[in-house]
Amino acid sequence: MNILLIHQYFLEDDEPGGSRFNEMTRIWAKQGHRITVLAGAMPYVGNKKREEYKGRFTTLKKQGDITVWRCYVSESYNAGFAGRMWGYFSFVFSSLYAGWRKLKGRYDIILVTSPPLFVGVTAYLLSRTKRIPFLFEVRDLWPESAIDTGVLKSNLLIQTAYRFEKFIYKKAVLINVLTPAFRTKLIEDKKVPAEKIIFIPNAADFSLSEQLLQTFDVERFREEHSLKGKFVIAYVGAHGIANHLQQIIETAKLLKDTNVQFLLIGQGMEKSRLMELATRMGCTNVSFIDAVPKNDVFNYILASDMGVSVLKKVDTFKTIYSNKTFDYMSCKKPVLMAIDGVSRELVETAEAGVFVEPENPKDFAAKIRIYMENPYLLKIQGNNGYNYAKNNFDRTILANVYLQEIEKIINTHV
Repeated sequence: MNILLIHQYFLEDDEPGGSRFNEMTRIWAKQGHRITVLAGAMPYVGNKKREEYKGRFTTLKKQGDITVWRCYVSESYNAGFAGRMWGYFSFVFSSLYAGWRKLKGRYDIILVTSPPLFVGVTAYLLSRTKRIPFLFEVRDLWPESAIDTGVLKSNLLIQTAYRFEKFIYKKAVLINVLTPAFRTKLIEDKKVPAEKIIFIPNAADFSLSEQLLQTFDVERFREEHSLKGKFVIAYVGAHGIANHLQQIIETAKLLKDTNVQFLLIGQGMEKSRLMELATRMGCTNVSFIDAVPKNDVFNYILASDMGVSVLKKVDTFKTIYSNKTFDYMSCKKPVLMAIDGVSRELVETAEAGVFVEPENPKDFAAKIRIYMENPYLLKIQGNNGYNYAKNNFDRTILANVYLQEIEKIINTHV
C-alpha cells in the first residue's frame, strides 16, 4: 500500500515527544508498505526551527524507510494565541502546496491525525483532488480542550471550529479515536454514526523498554545524576498550560522533609515560569531537565521509583489517555495518576498505581508517603502495569490492527 500521512508534529529521529506514528509507520514500512509524511518544520517542543528548514517552504527528508516532506510552519507558533493560529494555518498552506506540487504517483489512502483540527483542511482538499479516501484520527477532542484551557475564547471562533469539526467528521470515511470516552462523545454528543468509528489507542513501545530492562545500569545512572538515596518521581512531557505542573511543585514543597526528588523532563511555554516558582518556593527537590530523545527518556524512567501523569482539572481531560502513562507501564513503574476519567480507570483496572485528586497537593503528597512507607507496592504495581499494557496496549500489535482497517478502506474504495 502507498499511505500518505498528514501529521504536523511527526517527530525527527532525534526529537523528543510522543512518537506514536513514528513507531507505527516504521512497522508498516518494514512490512513493505510505502509511507510518505507531510509534517511541520517546527519542533513539537521548543520554538527554535532547525537551520536546514529556515528560509524554505518545503524540504524533502528520509527518516529510515519513511519519506518526509517538512513543510513551513511560522516561528510565531509560541507567541500567544494569534501566533499559535498562524502556526496552524501556515502548515495548512505549506502542506497543501507540498501535496499538490511535490507528491508524485498514486496514493491509496490519506491518514490524518489531529490536533490541530485544521490539518483536516489539507486532508479534505487533497482527498478531493487526488480522488482518494481519508481516515481522520482524533488524538484529542478539539475545540473542547482549547476552550477548557482558555486558549480559545472567542465565541465566533468557537462556533466556527465546531462547524468545521462536524464537516470533517462527515467527510472522513473512517474516524479513529484514542480512548473509549472519545467514541462515546462522538456518538452521543456529536452524532457521528457508530459504524464510522474505530478505536486504536495509544500504546506502549516494548521494543525499547524490554531491551533496557535487561541491560540498563540503574545504580550507575542514579549516581551519575546525583539521585542516589532519593525516592525519584519522573514526569515526562510538555510543560504547558494544559499540563498544570504547578501542582507538582506545590506537592514537592509539602515533601521537603523527605528524600523525594521530582524530575520534570521536557519543554513548553510554562517551563520558565515553573522554574521561577520552584526557586521562589525553595523547592530544591524539583529538577528541571530539558527534553531528551526517547531512548534517554526511558533511562530517566527506569532510574525512577514512580512516574506521574498530570493535567489541568477540566472535564475534557477525563476523556483522554495520557501518553506518558504507557511509557511508565512499559518500564514497570507504578503511576501517580492525577487525571480523572478514563486514565484513572486504566490505572485502577490494571492495579498499576494510584489515583491522585487533580490539583490537590495534599492528596498528592499523602499518596506518595504511602509508597515510601510501603516500598513493596512499587514492584507489585510496576509488574501489574507492565503485564496489563503488554496484553492490551502493545504498539506492534495495534499497528497491525490499524493496518487491517486501512486495508478495508482501500478495498472498499477500489
